[in-house]
Amino acid sequence: MTSPGLPIIPETVTVHLGAPSASAPNVTVPFADYIANVASSEIYPTWPESAIRANIYAQISYTLNRIYTEFYRSRGYDFDITNSIANDQSFVNGREIFSNVQEIVDEIFNDYIRRRGTVEPLFAQYCDGVEVTCPGLSQWGTVTLANQGLTPYEILQNYYGNDIDLVQNAPVGSVSASAPSSPLRLGSFGEDVRLLQIRLNRISNNYSGIPKIAQTDGVFTYDTEAAVKAFQEIFDLTPDGIVGNATWYAILRIYNAVKRLNSLNSEGLQFEELPREYTTALSEGDRGQGVAIVQYYIDYLAAYYDTIPALEIDGVYGNATRNAVLAVQRTFGLSEDGILGEATWRAIVNAYNGIISRIPVVFTEGNIIPYQGIVLRQGAETETVRILQSYLDYISQSIPEIPPVSPTGYFGPRTQQAVEAFQRLYGLPVTGYVEAITWDRIADLYSDLYVGSRLGEGQYPGSIQG
Repeated sequence: MTSPGLPIIPETVTVHLGAPSASAPNVTVPFADYIANVASSEIYPTWPESAIRANIYAQISYTLNRIYTEFYRSRGYDFDITNSIANDQSFVNGREIFSNVQEIVDEIFNDYIRRRGTVEPLFAQYCDGVEVTCPGLSQWGTVTLANQGLTPYEILQNYYGNDIDLVQNAPVGSVSASAPSSPLRLGSFGEDVRLLQIRLNRISNNYSGIPKIAQTDGVFTYDTEAAVKAFQEIFDLTPDGIVGNATWYAILRIYNAVKRLNSLNSEGLQFEELPREYTTALSEGDRGQGVAIVQYYIDYLAAYYDTIPALEIDGVYGNATRNAVLAVQRTFGLSEDGILGEATWRAIVNAYNGIISRIPVVFTEGNIIPYQGIVLRQGAETETVRILQSYLDYISQSIPEIPPVSPTGYFGPRTQQAVEAFQRLYGLPVTGYVEAITWDRIADLYSDLYVGSRLGEGQYPGSIQG
């Protein structure tokens, strides 16, 4: 899966017909067929229906947890689960299925158990309860409880606790490996980055050498890079700060380990950690900070591309913004629909980054540089932060509501306070971090104050060099 949202039921499951490291074939079968096979291999069709249902719920949840946590794929295997009873569930390829078992599976194959307040399917450990005992469900014990009149849910509560829920009618769809299609690095953004940040912050609770990421906002900036490098050093990976497949799956393995997702007392991914639902698509009628940021980029490009009109940054996706997006799409050879989709967004950002990469990042009094494409927030330590601090410190001399800051290059609490004060004073979302619009407003105000203070002296700031 691409992110840890609410789990979906996979259309198919790939089963390794042997122990994990054994040389054995894989078979890919429909998910419901797999569950029916496991149930027919492990329980008796003559058992009370409540016992059969309770067992099937446990088998479904066990399988989904293996898939959801990418237990085997994160270890380099090309399958979801094995048929080794020492490791997983019994699956006999090609066996006959009991008709009553098949009917129940067809009804409930997209239901599963989860711990209340969590997201992932419960790792529903179980055993036969006669030859083998375990902390989870006793298969033969379910028969006794069913004969006492307990419902399937009550049977499951008996073994897994009262704080479990039965998720019913979960959607069915394709499930793919979670690793991003391209490596994540400084400047990347999106839900894959946010998921990475959530996992690294959770891991850092157990590995203090990994610095905390100030905000899990899906923007791969300097503190995310620092956390990635620290993780890579601890776990003997190349410490380059880039998250390719090897680093992605290593983080996933350690994350699963520290959260005990694969044990009976799974702590679970809390709902508040879920990625916020979002879309990169913007169109006429939309408004807000996202629109303003797009307008900022397009307006900047307009100075370099005669085919792109300048824009007022007002946060409203009106006719002028639509025409500008059409011009961008025409300029870069994209489909012209006036909608800001992912391809158009990437074309805009890539063009912007190409321009600013030619502008030296250095503070010269009176001059301003454009937004560098990397969100600045607490924990960042760069020359761009030093420039930001220089702007804010200069502004504070004229506007006492904004506290002064020392240009150290480190974005600490004092800098965040100054940023928040600026945002509050000028009607921007008070986030404490600096993205395109906040940078633009700070730089503009700095420039206005600097020029205004020197008009009487005939001193004007020079232009950006490079």
